[in-house]
Amino acid sequence: MRHIISVLLENEPGALSRVVGLFSARGYNIETLTVAPTEDRSLSRMTIVTEGNDEIIEQITKHLNRLIEVVKVVDLSDGAHIERELMLIKVRAVGKEREEIKRTADIFRGHIIDVTDKSYTIELTGDQSKLDAFIEAIDRTAILETVRTGASGIGRGERILRV
Repeated sequence: MRHIISVLLENEPGALSRVVGLFSARGYNIETLTVAPTEDRSLSRMTIVTEGNDEIIEQITKHLNRLIEVVKVVDLSDGAHIERELMLIKVRAVGKEREEIKRTADIFRGHIIDVTDKSYTIELTGDQSKLDAFIEAIDRTAILETVRTGASGIGRGERILRV
């Protein structure tokens, strides 16, 4: 089962590598990883998407909590949460394709952020299934390049990841 684990950790050199090392040393796979400083510049928030049953996720959580830099660990998948991913996709857009790609981007609430004579670069945000659906909706041979951030997540309502 897919899990989104949110980790609050000290913003210091080597913290990220220790978390990644913990996963690799135990044979756990990281599907996606995002990390950035929080409103408190001394802390970073890391969002890890991984697969595993409840026992594996419990082990991952226990191991993460043992790391000195880790302040708090929450499995967002345990409750109501919001997740978003950013995708930048460069597509070939020539002739009659231009209008069709623009229309498809509008349907998916994407933004064309760069235009050339032969291509569009489109920015889309949403959950993983929305971005995958956009890729399926356009002609795959038109895709020139794709960059995705991986999931970022936050608990709904009053649920807060804080020290």
